[in-house]
Amino acid sequence: MKLRIEDFPTFARPFLKLFHVDFAPLRQPPWGLVGLATVVSLVGSLVADALLVAIGTRVFPSTKGYGHFHFSDYSKLTIIGVLIACVGWSIVTRITSTPRWLFLRAALAVSVVLLLPDAFIWYQGASIQAVFVLVWMHFAIALVTYNALVRLAPISHARHAR
Repeated sequence: MKLRIEDFPTFARPFLKLFHVDFAPLRQPPWGLVGLATVVSLVGSLVADALLVAIGTRVFPSTKGYGHFHFSDYSKLTIIGVLIACVGWSIVTRITSTPRWLFLRAALAVSVVLLLPDAFIWYQGASIQAVFVLVWMHFAIALVTYNALVRLAPISHARHAR
């Protein structure tokens, strides 16, 4: 059964249109390319995290030893976030004919929401320097993951084969 905007309640349709959800997907990226983009996203994000921690602890020596800067701490959350984003790309490419448009906005919105735990950590007494590095880690992960997915696992501009 193919979903259509008309299948949704009248009150929901303006929101679907606002977010370009038209249930008219283009040809899906091959699973192999999505897998490659996922691996590149994971590796690239973890490398970016490690670089930012190294730079952050060098620029802000007082942050050395900060708990959230241990690989075992940030790698778990990075891996979970990247995997969710990769699944999200696969979903977005199935619900809209403009997946890059929607995925970019979703990535920005999720990145902003993920700053809330950083704000809470700061509120609980973490140094502003450490939180500053965490914020940059969030944005680096979003940048790496978005670009890996839309460039390595792009959608085809041909309509989905029936």
